[in-house]
Amino acid sequence: MRTDIVHIGAGELTYEIRNIVIVGEKLKSLGIKTYWENIGDPIAKGEKIPLWMKEIIADCAMQDESYRYCPTKGILATREFIAAEVNKRGGVQITAEDIIFFNGLGDAINKIFNLLRRTARVVVPSPSYTTHSSAEAAHAGDRPVTYRLDPDNYWYPDLDDLEKRIKYNPAVCGILIINPDNPTGAVYPEEILQGMVELARRYKLVIICDEVYQNIIYNGATTKPLSALIGDVPAICMRGISKEMPWPGSRCGWIEVYNGDKDEMFQRYVGSILNAKMLEVCSTTLPQMALPRVVSHPEYAGYLNERIMRYEKYSNIAYDCLKKVDGLIANRTNGAFYMSVAFRDGVLNNRQTLPIGSDQVRAHVEELVNQPGVELDKRFVYYLLGSTGICVVPLSSFATTMQGFRTTILEIDEDKFRKIFQNMADSIQQYLAS
Repeated sequence: MRTDIVHIGAGELTYEIRNIVIVGEKLKSLGIKTYWENIGDPIAKGEKIPLWMKEIIADCAMQDESYRYCPTKGILATREFIAAEVNKRGGVQITAEDIIFFNGLGDAINKIFNLLRRTARVVVPSPSYTTHSSAEAAHAGDRPVTYRLDPDNYWYPDLDDLEKRIKYNPAVCGILIINPDNPTGAVYPEEILQGMVELARRYKLVIICDEVYQNIIYNGATTKPLSALIGDVPAICMRGISKEMPWPGSRCGWIEVYNGDKDEMFQRYVGSILNAKMLEVCSTTLPQMALPRVVSHPEYAGYLNERIMRYEKYSNIAYDCLKKVDGLIANRTNGAFYMSVAFRDGVLNNRQTLPIGSDQVRAHVEELVNQPGVELDKRFVYYLLGSTGICVVPLSSFATTMQGFRTTILEIDEDKFRKIFQNMADSIQQYLAS
């Protein structure tokens, strides 16, 4: 073409969580039975939506109102319900006008980063959920600016490293916090969060916080929502229903704006996000109508707690399988439903393999691992998939130089879950010894 039409950040838009599915589907077509541990969709892994919840949604769908445009910010009654829930926590107080709905948090993330000035950077955790890190990097047309999550300290943020990334990079305008964390499953203690808020206050930064898993915490871990700690620091907090109800297909999430009136520049920035949403008219109406009725239903708390207890049990099964494997750094998942496992430095090389029974599958895996620039952890992931059918995501895909993998703990069948993780542990030992 006579004019380059490719966005400056196009090369940063990667999503290995879905890319690995292409490889998995190919191997499945070659006869491999595949176990999808790559994506956090509870429904795809067999969770059943209770009848009472379906009845609420069906009732909303029977109302003509659910088929119309809603206000750009979202249905007022739903925003008032959310604002009241935030205000019950103490800390910063908001109104319905401080809430904007989006078509899932992916929509919110895209607008939040794309509407920043091109030269303004948000420092993101490493490893980091790909949608955040890719969107931030794409808006700037450069690699993400990251701060370290420490695998030897429960994947907690390294506050000294974070301050250095802020202090020596004047382009940094904000800090991204994901709590509970995806991809690591870490839950940040209150003192860690207070330290991050203090850095934002000291260096006059905005905080962007993803709390979509805030109500999925277990193993005795405790934390606090950002609203309880933010004080007078400008912040945007993201929440949604895709994981908690769970209703990922609803594409329904929202942002809560804290201290929107405390800084004129921040106020103008939030206004640009609203204007961008206004160009789309609004977000999905049906899930907004259902949300207050679902979460205030008398059976909702028990239903959610039942799921949380299962995640707690499975997090410990997974941890018990992997913690004994030499060469790994395994931390128990305490929130959300992911587990990130890191390989210790030096244990991976480009000669390691796993046995693969099918000649066709082996040939395809060898073709993949011999491509230029394939990371050592991706090489392992390909061999694991070809040998066992277990599909995980290489950790190097999450804005980090660390080698490892991310898996989910969503499988419903406990016997199947135990077999998957024991097979995973045995395969890692065999791979590292090969």
